Amino acid sequence: MESQLPDIYCPFPQRTNPHVEHTRVHLDEWTRNTGLVHRDSARERFEQADFGAFVGMVYPNADAEGLDLVADWFVWLFLVDDQLDDGYLGRSPERVRDVVAVMRSVIDGNGVPSDEELPAAVVALADLWERTMPNTAAHWRARFGWHLTTYLTTTTTWEAGNRAEDVVPSEETYIAKRRHTGAIHVCMDLIEIVAEIEAPESIHNDDRFITALEASCNVVCWANDVYSYEKEQLLGEIHNLVHLVRHHRGYGKQEALEHVCAETDRETRRFLAAEAELLSAYPQLSGILLPYLDGMRSWMRGNLDWSRQTPRYNPDDVGQYEEPDEYLEATVLGVARD
Repeated sequence: MESQLPDIYCPFPQRTNPHVEHTRVHLDEWTRNTGLVHRDSARERFEQADFGAFVGMVYPNADAEGLDLVADWFVWLFLVDDQLDDGYLGRSPERVRDVVAVMRSVIDGNGVPSDEELPAAVVALADLWERTMPNTAAHWRARFGWHLTTYLTTTTTWEAGNRAEDVVPSEETYIAKRRHTGAIHVCMDLIEIVAEIEAPESIHNDDRFITALEASCNVVCWANDVYSYEKEQLLGEIHNLVHLVRHHRGYGKQEALEHVCAETDRETRRFLAAEAELLSAYPQLSGILLPYLDGMRSWMRGNLDWSRQTPRYNPDDVGQYEEPDEYLEATVLGVARD
């Protein structure tokens, strides 16, 4: 009997950005210019995913330039993630150590070597860094750089190490790591860029803000796990909350899906409670907090809407993932299979 995906509680309205079509055209040009997508099979899959629509759902208030920028970050993160999740590199942490070191050099502000041919992901990251950093505060750059570095190191060491050693993490460990492997902190940081706000460090260190951010990140990541479960099962991926609930609790598939969806609902309500407390505590900062919290709401709603419609997670079309070499570009990370 086929399992049915339970409903996920989401009290936020559906929205989309009016600049989506402009961003679709921009993404096509940018991925060609940086070399991130060039083979026909990879281009077809990239276009089917419709990242322009996704970014329009999660950043509905961004202007055209801001939407193009965050869309480029999206594509970079998704394509790097596909290399590590779907391909053999995600099981060989030592194979990507050098390219990650070059990426970290970009993040640390040291630039890239000018005398060698660089992987497309490094070229694209350098471009993104140059376009994103001007006019940002030092504490924002430090936080964003740490989140991006933690994403890279967690995916290429912790996740890859688990796959290589056949380690199944605990639910508690996975939940903490998932916010990094999903790069959702990176995406939440970009709210400040597109909303043109600067949240002071005191807000980022406030327990109520931390709770709202953590809860919204969990909602996004766990909903993604629900909708990508079929694909990841086909690929033998263990890093999925539904899979871990089944593994550790002995639940059947439907019971595990219902459990994760119920926990996701609880996180949404935890966000709403923290949001109300935060706005009550800092009425003088509503000009910063309202757009920031609205950005979190848009992420929870938009991610759910996109996950429901994208072919990437369609349970009726999981066969598209059986041959990752058909859509993974070796030039993205510049590491060839032996």
